[in-house]
Amino acid sequence: MTKPSTPVRSTVLPYGRQSVDEDDIAAVVEVLRSDWLTTGPKVEEFERAFAAFTGAKHAVAIANGTAALHAAMAALEIGPGDEVIVPAITFVATANCVLYQGGKPIFADVEADTLLIDPADVERKITPRTKAVIAVDFAGQPCNYEALRAIAQRHGLALVADACHALGGSAQGRPVGSLADLSTFSLHPVKPITSGEGGVITTDDEAKATAMRVFRSHGISSDFRQREKQGSWAYEMSSLGYNYRLCDIQCALATSQLRKLPVWVARRQEIARRYDTAFTGKASFQPLATRPGVSHGYHLYVIHLRPGVDRAATFKALRAEGIGVNVHYAPVHLHPYYRENLGTGPGLCPVAEKASAEIITLPLFPRMSDADVEDVIAAVNRVLE
Repeated sequence: MTKPSTPVRSTVLPYGRQSVDEDDIAAVVEVLRSDWLTTGPKVEEFERAFAAFTGAKHAVAIANGTAALHAAMAALEIGPGDEVIVPAITFVATANCVLYQGGKPIFADVEADTLLIDPADVERKITPRTKAVIAVDFAGQPCNYEALRAIAQRHGLALVADACHALGGSAQGRPVGSLADLSTFSLHPVKPITSGEGGVITTDDEAKATAMRVFRSHGISSDFRQREKQGSWAYEMSSLGYNYRLCDIQCALATSQLRKLPVWVARRQEIARRYDTAFTGKASFQPLATRPGVSHGYHLYVIHLRPGVDRAATFKALRAEGIGVNVHYAPVHLHPYYRENLGTGPGLCPVAEKASAEIITLPLFPRMSDADVEDVIAAVNRVLE
């Protein structure tokens, strides 16, 4: 009998992990000792820093990335009868946010080599009811915003970036966060920076920024700190909103994290380059392609298995080697809710459907050591080569 080989790792290396240091902890402790735990000065401080980092005029801090998408749809006044085009490969929140407003998500296919939304299919899916397009910067790579902007302008559509993967990236020298009419971000622990849970929307449109701040606080036009400054108790609810606020504790953590983001993105890119070097020309798989003129944020590193390679067996084998691989994502239109309620199904986005059965996400986060990277390379080579 053949003796089983020893796994590459004795402990599992996750696909993503937050980085929190003493500066972050000190920033949170400072707020805990202050008079303001929420709706206080740290929220504005974070918004100013985030807007400056992304090159946008306004940033709106909000409860999470899903709330950011919801607020963007509300600011665009998406409602019943409106259609919003979204990519088939993304997290469900990208499409769900349209449903929250009573609209209908329309699924566009993706490019086979990048898994980014395909501008040609976007144009094919436009109808008189289309009001906006949400482009997802999948894995951290900015979409083809030049093509998408031209389509949006030609048809009078709003362009939204779901940039939750891509903070710190850029396209044609412009930072992510300034590439669309509205750009949304997540501050979940595995994302480029974290506030525990949190989100942000950036825009150059002051009216929309104001509307989203009202939306995040029950539709009330002033918060407690503003009323405190004015010496007033009175407030009015002018629209239907939600309790989507991000507190000062979270904003302090996020502000501290933002200062370190350039170093972290550089480390992500360094790890990706090592993967690229190790995995170029493999017979059984290939990394996703990178568009020219972009600086990839590398929230994820995704490999595409070649036809005939068993994804389920590969996933199981890599896990057995101690490599915490994952899959991002199943096509949204194939989830039971969408099939049962919107009538979607197989064949709607064939490129996405094929690719989703052939992709695996490898570990990539700034705290990975060089030895961790070599473990991933060794395990992938052992399993797939």
